[in-house]
Amino acid sequence: MKSYNTLNKMITAGITAVVRGDTFEEAETIANGCIAGGITSIEVTFTTPDAVRLIKQLSLSYPDITVGAGSVLDSETARIAILNGAEYVVSPCFDKGAAMLCNRYQVPYVPGCMTIREMKEATEYGVSLIKLFPGNQFEPSFIKSVKGPLPHVEVMPTGGVNASNVQQWIENGAAAVGVGSDWNKALKTSGEEGVIEAARNYVNILSN
Repeated sequence: MKSYNTLNKMITAGITAVVRGDTFEEAETIANGCIAGGITSIEVTFTTPDAVRLIKQLSLSYPDITVGAGSVLDSETARIAILNGAEYVVSPCFDKGAAMLCNRYQVPYVPGCMTIREMKEATEYGVSLIKLFPGNQFEPSFIKSVKGPLPHVEVMPTGGVNASNVQQWIENGAAAVGVGSDWNKALKTSGEEGVIEAARNYVNILSN
């Protein structure tokens, strides 16, 4: 039930902000800006310095926000993330150990997959939401192709999703989307206000 509730919140949010920064402060600013802009699912990647501290901080500061961990490569990292407040775990590729660990804690595991075979294997380990990654290698219509043999699989494209194509992904059956690099670009050009505005723009697009 815990895992189902978290997945439902992620799908209801429609968009997960993938937070990656060269410094802790950069990632913190992006996360706060995305939340201020109305995004309710935040994925902190483990490629960010002191990612564990940011996951814990966001979980405590924003109890109504669904905070997860990204770029998780193994079960050890998944466990650290969960014990520090991560409500879901995202990987760039499927890892059996991480999947089993997340099942043990009733935490959704969202692995990156590119093929039907990879998706099938992931579902055999209890995965309900697949990250189509990298999304820029596919057309939005690919999700309809996936839904043919795997109608029960929910797909979240990540990588290459932007404000100009996000609606296409949703219309083709994406359960939600993951967006990352846009926040860094907005921060670089316009500071935290730019991140807030970019987040609001995505929320507005998805609400129409």
